Amino acid sequence: MMAAGKNITKRDSNAVLRSLLGGVVPTRGLEHVAVGRERELKALTQDLDAVGDGGASFRVLMGRYGSGKTFLGQMLRERALQRNFVVMQADLSQNARFSGSAGQGQMLYRALLASTATKTRAGGNAMSALLERWLSELQNLVEREDGIGHLEQEFRKRLEERIGDSLDELEGMIHSHDFARVIRIYLDGHLEGDDARKEAAMRWLRGEYDSKREVKRELGVNVLVGGTGWYNYIRLLAGFVRQIGFRGLILFIDELDHIYKLSNRQARDNNYERLLHLFNDTTQGHASHLGIVLGATLQVVEDKRRGMYSNEALRTRLQESSLVGAGMRDLAAPLIRLEPLGNDEVLTLLGNLQAIHARHHGWQPALDEAQRRRFHAWQLSQPGADTLLTPRETVKHFLTVLNLLQQYPQRGLDDILGSDEFEPEPLQRDDWLEPVGANGGAAGGPYREFDL
Repeated sequence: MMAAGKNITKRDSNAVLRSLLGGVVPTRGLEHVAVGRERELKALTQDLDAVGDGGASFRVLMGRYGSGKTFLGQMLRERALQRNFVVMQADLSQNARFSGSAGQGQMLYRALLASTATKTRAGGNAMSALLERWLSELQNLVEREDGIGHLEQEFRKRLEERIGDSLDELEGMIHSHDFARVIRIYLDGHLEGDDARKEAAMRWLRGEYDSKREVKRELGVNVLVGGTGWYNYIRLLAGFVRQIGFRGLILFIDELDHIYKLSNRQARDNNYERLLHLFNDTTQGHASHLGIVLGATLQVVEDKRRGMYSNEALRTRLQESSLVGAGMRDLAAPLIRLEPLGNDEVLTLLGNLQAIHARHHGWQPALDEAQRRRFHAWQLSQPGADTLLTPRETVKHFLTVLNLLQQYPQRGLDDILGSDEFEPEPLQRDDWLEPVGANGGAAGGPYREFDL
């Protein structure tokens, strides 16, 4: 058994094997299968340091499906949590986007808030726990540093003063007054044991109110969180989490193909304009303690008819400099193009997976390095592999081989690769990546665009 699988827990190995076999990135045990991407991860980690020092960052991770965008994002997420950042993540969808006339921006904000994670609450939904911890720490400070017991008359006054000192740092930001008011309402509920008031404040923070009248009645504020101004509240939250003891806020947003697929040109343009606003705000020094990481395919970024590059301002900001020659990459640029893993890196990954599989199932696969190389050569020989093969397909097929070897111990690798039981689906392009037709949509595909 190889060293890669020695220290992994049963829970983590189960998450790794089941997730990768299903074609998704595991949320546990990533460090046991991480191969390559050291330069990219180093560059992104430097972004974390900049955000922690009061700056902001904006990155686009670009690569084909299965190339490792989500995996790299999850690696960075774990690193951010360990370095005391608050993390939020969301996938764009038909109902959750940067902009939309039916509240899609508010739905994206809700998804981000629902995913709120910290080092001690990595599973999400950490916003209320975050507030409770902060208020408890402030109460302890009042008792320890101010020498005022929680039963004394001055205790609440001094606690409110300390809260005010933190919230004053947000003054001048859009909606900071209403934000501070809601935080104080949560404090009142915390001190008085009024769960209804606490929940009302949390509903506002999570963007769950749909009626201004209801918000005014329950909280006495005049604005809803979300809608077209959802990003203003993200900026507020970034400043707020910094004030209560974290280094900043990191957003991970994936599946930008849902913008690319929009048949309505104006809807696409509006979303790219909002994306441009996020880029400008984070790179021009307006935002603080905020990092944004996006995952997108090559087509979503580079298609000048439907992709990000259809917005000329966004294209000029993201497009690589002509000075970046062949074999070179500027990893300080806002766009990071993920190159395919090298053959040696793929073979190392297969060895790590074999070690994890062996430890998890308590067996010793009869595969040596030469046989793993033979499997990889078989993968590379499949039709379309030169342009379409990704780590995702390689990993899924290799885990299938290991499963079959365990279940049919009388079979060997060559038997499985040439058997009817193992016929992986042919590599093919996604429907929405078909050539662009005369109307701007995919010719013959399901996302044909009609411009009226």
